[in-house]
Amino acid sequence: MKNTKLKMFDPKEFSPHLFWDVIVEDIDFQKSKVWLITRVVQYGNLDDWKKLLDLYGEEKIKKEVVNIRSLDDISISFLAVYFSLNRKDFRCYTQKPSTSDFWKS
Repeated sequence: MKNTKLKMFDPKEFSPHLFWDVIVEDIDFQKSKVWLITRVVQYGNLDDWKKLLDLYGEEKIKKEVVNIRSLDDISISFLAVYFSLNRKDFRCYTQKPSTSDFWKS
């Protein structure tokens, strides 16, 4: 069963700065949902978050965010509070990259 919300979805409803490096018309938002969720969580505003919830639903987003490989600490904190999760439930919190962040000493 296809998601009818996804068929009627217009990416122009999101903030344009989320798509600074891609051609929006070329994106398959069903296949690229993890990419869109990551972009909205890290760079979006509250309206973008609400549109994302409307598009995919809380359960689908919750299922995807715990498996994202890289999120900043602020995004992890927001998601943990929103979904009532422990920070250790996130893959990106427990499996940090082996290289350190360039800007942090």
